[in-house]
Amino acid sequence: MTAAEELVVLVADDGRQIGTAPKATVHDADTPLHLAFSCHVRDDAGRLLVTRRALGKRTWPGVWTNSFCGHPAPGEPLDEAIARRALDELGVVLTDLAPVLPDFRYRAVDASGVVENEICPVFSARTADPVLPDPDEVVEHRWVDEGDLERAALAAPWAFSPWLNLQLEAMASLRA
Repeated sequence: MTAAEELVVLVADDGRQIGTAPKATVHDADTPLHLAFSCHVRDDAGRLLVTRRALGKRTWPGVWTNSFCGHPAPGEPLDEAIARRALDELGVVLTDLAPVLPDFRYRAVDASGVVENEICPVFSARTADPVLPDPDEVVEHRWVDEGDLERAALAAPWAFSPWLNLQLEAMASLRA
């Protein structure tokens, strides 16, 4: 399915589903609030997978971010959408999927003026699989120590997606 055919779920400010729209039309300068998800994947050593967005991505090309993100299809349960996207984008099967920030939402504007405006629950998961990224989605990936990632994001926030910076901050406050 192409991005022009893929539908995203539009939501009201309270999270109630209010319709759908083609994905290709909802990431522009006037992005409506829609449903998404983010996932942070760990390996058996406890390292966190970070990915660098492909240079051809419409928003935030080339920045480092969490393991992967996506949008559930209309009527698709989040756990199924996450499993689908992990396999499509990274070639991995997930285990131990769990919500970390179930109420996370953000709005951010990239340098080109494109807006992300999402209710975006954040999950954690594990994989023992080798990462085989789709080059249209991911240009690089690394397994890192979470503390090292937090320090890097604080030192150079512009090198990371705005949602990753916000997620790291929110997860650190949960540990505090």
